Amino acid sequence: MPAAYVILTSKVNKPEQMKDYLAATPPTLVPHGGEYLVRGGAKTLVEGGWDPDRVVVLKFPSMANAKAWYDGAGYTKARALRKGATEYFNVLMLEGYEG
Repeated sequence: MPAAYVILTSKVNKPEQMKDYLAATPPTLVPHGGEYLVRGGAKTLVEGGWDPDRVVVLKFPSMANAKAWYDGAGYTKARALRKGATEYFNVLMLEGYEG
């Protein structure tokens, strides 16, 4: 069973409100085996036109774990905290490669 990755991109327009979401989210990953691989940080666009303001990459043991996290009660509550705090917020789930 391949790992799954979740890529979140956003542009925060209300940083004070976003602090509650950022504090509430990490504990929601634990029951689903999720971990941060990237959480903001410096970035450099080297090709193309995709340049989101903020990028987060999560890793889960499987796509089922990733979906259970996203739909779970803990992250549903965290998502409510960020409502209206971002100009955009995108979430993409990808199944990993088992070569």
